[in-house]
Amino acid sequence: MNDQHSFLDAGRIDSDPYSRFLSAEFKLNDAIIRARMNESFEEFLEIFDKFYAEDIEVSQEEIGEPIRGKTRVGSILLNFLIPLHITAEVGGLKVSIRQTAETRDVPDETNSSWRLELVGSSGKRCALTWRTFRKWKQDLVVREHHYQLERTGDPLTFEDLWGTLHSPELSQEAAGSNEENERN
Repeated sequence: MNDQHSFLDAGRIDSDPYSRFLSAEFKLNDAIIRARMNESFEEFLEIFDKFYAEDIEVSQEEIGEPIRGKTRVGSILLNFLIPLHITAEVGGLKVSIRQTAETRDVPDETNSSWRLELVGSSGKRCALTWRTFRKWKQDLVVREHHYQLERTGDPLTFEDLWGTLHSPELSQEAAGSNEENERN
C-alpha cells in the first residue's frame, strides 16, 4: 500500500527560500498596485505595516544616510501619501502605478522597476520611474533601496492639479455670490 497522496511535498515548497521570497515580493507589489490612492492612503500604510520589518532600512541613490526604523520611514511615507491622496480625491489627480519584476540569483533579494504616472485635471502628465532593490528576512522587507530615479514630463503645477476648482469662471461666480450675500 502506498501512502503517498501527491507528487509535491508541501514542506519542500515552503522550505525553498527563493520561491518564498518571490511569493512575498509578488504579494507586496500586487498590494501596492491594487491600492487606490484616490480612495484612501491608509491602505498603503496597512501594506507598509504588513510587509516591512521594524528595523527597516530605506535608502535612495544620491541621498545621504539611509533612514532606519519603521517609525521614521512610516512618517516620511505619510508625508508623501497624504498630499497625493488629497490631490487625487479632491483635485481629480489620476494616479497609476506599474511594476515589472526583474530576475535575481540571490534568494532573499528582489529587484523591480516601477513607473508612477500622474495626470492632472488639465490633462498634463508627469511620470516617475525608478528601480527598487529589496532584501528580505523571513517574510518581511529589512532593506529597500531606490535607484535610477527619472522624471519624464514637466512637474505638474497648481493649475494642472487644481485648475478646475480655481478656474476664473468659478472665482467670478464666488465673487458674485459674496456680493449678493453682503447686500442681503
